[in-house]
Amino acid sequence: MPRGRYSLHDLHDHTLLAEEHFQCAPGPSGWRYVSRLTTPTGDHAGSVDLALDELGRPIRLELHSAGWQVRGAALDGVTWVRTDPTGTHATEGNVRAHAFTGTSPAFLVATARLLRLTPSSSATRVRLVSFTDPVLAPLTVDQSWALITSEAHTTDNAPLIVDEYQVTALDTGERHTVHIAGDVVLAAPGIELEHLESPPSAFT
Repeated sequence: MPRGRYSLHDLHDHTLLAEEHFQCAPGPSGWRYVSRLTTPTGDHAGSVDLALDELGRPIRLELHSAGWQVRGAALDGVTWVRTDPTGTHATEGNVRAHAFTGTSPAFLVATARLLRLTPSSSATRVRLVSFTDPVLAPLTVDQSWALITSEAHTTDNAPLIVDEYQVTALDTGERHTVHIAGDVVLAAPGIELEHLESPPSAFT
């Protein structure tokens, strides 16, 4: 069960925004990721709880940030309920999309798991609902994912397979690279893996 810490940075000036303390593990029904976020001063800033089924579809999502809460799942596309900080108003949303995304590294692992690309496969288009920080506002985004390389790196234990993805935002054409090993993001824009207590889990 990988357990560790990511640092999340502003994409423009690289300011540290938060640290995400996480643990994740595959199970008989899929994969689960839980984390808590803290500000650079150590204050609580939110949490992520994401569970996928064996096909990589989100069967449960719960996000907390700045008093806001989102609960969602794959249902007729993706469906979610967003609640305001006072708890008096809740809004429901539904989009014909494949999955969710956001600032947490969990969503990169989830999308890669959902698409199951190979280096020989062509780029695949995916529609996602993104929840933007800090108020978890929903935004539908279209991306293109391609697996560029999959390389084995020697470690003290078993070889570590690192997948390099090219992700393109289809509305702007902006491209970036994501490196994932098993169920851990090694590097991505705005994301740095600061600490890892145990090796990544390998998906079967």
